[in-house]
Amino acid sequence: MIQWDEGENTCSAKWHSEHAIRPHQKVTLGDDTLTADAAYRLACEGRAILYRGDFQNAKQLLQALVRRVDKPSKKSTRADRVVKEKTKSSLDTFNLHRLAQSQRARILGMILIQINADHTISLRRAPDVYQACLEAYGEQIEPYVISLRELLGVISAHEWRKKGVPVLARDDEEIRIHPHYGVFSPIRGEYIELLLKVPLPISLQKNSIAFDIGTGTGVLSVVLAMREIKKIVATDIDDRAIACAQENIARLGLSSQIEILKINLFPEEKAALIVCNPPWLPARPSSSLEQAIYDPESQMLKGFLENLKDHLLIGGEGWLILSDLAEHLGLRTREELLAWIEDAGLKVLGRLDTKPTHQKVFDKENALYKARSAELTSLWRLAVA
Repeated sequence: MIQWDEGENTCSAKWHSEHAIRPHQKVTLGDDTLTADAAYRLACEGRAILYRGDFQNAKQLLQALVRRVDKPSKKSTRADRVVKEKTKSSLDTFNLHRLAQSQRARILGMILIQINADHTISLRRAPDVYQACLEAYGEQIEPYVISLRELLGVISAHEWRKKGVPVLARDDEEIRIHPHYGVFSPIRGEYIELLLKVPLPISLQKNSIAFDIGTGTGVLSVVLAMREIKKIVATDIDDRAIACAQENIARLGLSSQIEILKINLFPEEKAALIVCNPPWLPARPSSSLEQAIYDPESQMLKGFLENLKDHLLIGGEGWLILSDLAEHLGLRTREELLAWIEDAGLKVLGRLDTKPTHQKVFDKENALYKARSAELTSLWRLAVA
């Protein structure tokens, strides 16, 4: 629960944070009279602001905080910053970037909104967030408080869920995947192209069964189904991912072809093709929303490699879809990856590479631009050695 004083009363409500932030101990009421400078000062001091004014003004206040947080420091000149960038290692750059992002998120998360048990907001000009919050948080029986920044993320996720992400075409029909809140969206289409280009293992002709490990939205299972694999078993351990994949597969009429199981990594049986697109960066996620990107100590990647040979049929292949961004950031070396493959009793049959085309690759202002501009996404074809 989170508590605050309002008039002569001490009030409380349920606290929710996807970033696992503890309830703020210092909470101040704010309204339309609160200036951006004052709000920024309070946020930097660790004091949260429960907004009681106009909702649209609260959004403007958040944007003002964004401008202040992102404003370059006056203490260092551009020349000084260039020198510092040249002397830092890739790993230093990554760690400093994550630290800066964490501090930024902490400050921007200090503007709070109270939401009623029926997912309505009792502020002037507040939008209808019922469906968005219902999708993210389910039914509630009491009011709750979240950060405005998180709420805007929930609203954005709802819009993506409604319109979907186009991934491929079937019989002149555009196939769309509808990501749920908290499930990684398949907006990076380069790995889907890889999955479409690679020749299927010959063993599928005898046993047309494939596994999709860590299915997320179910997008890779859908692609495999489009390639006419008769039976696909998709696994995940996240409830949101399971619900998301089930909904996408049902919408596309593929429920008889694709089975969804809530298990860690592999089903008990074997398959002629096993596909996995694990989190690409071996670092600790700061929230549940980052678990599709960060994998502490490469646990999922190692688990997939170590157990792959026990679940492949004779002549079967494992397809590992992996970015080499971790290598460019100094988080993992190519030698380590190859050693894990060899130690797992596997061999590399081939590899198909592609260059990512997402926006961050071309953003020279991004702190990780050097690594991102060199990044390759690869599909590794693996088999039992």
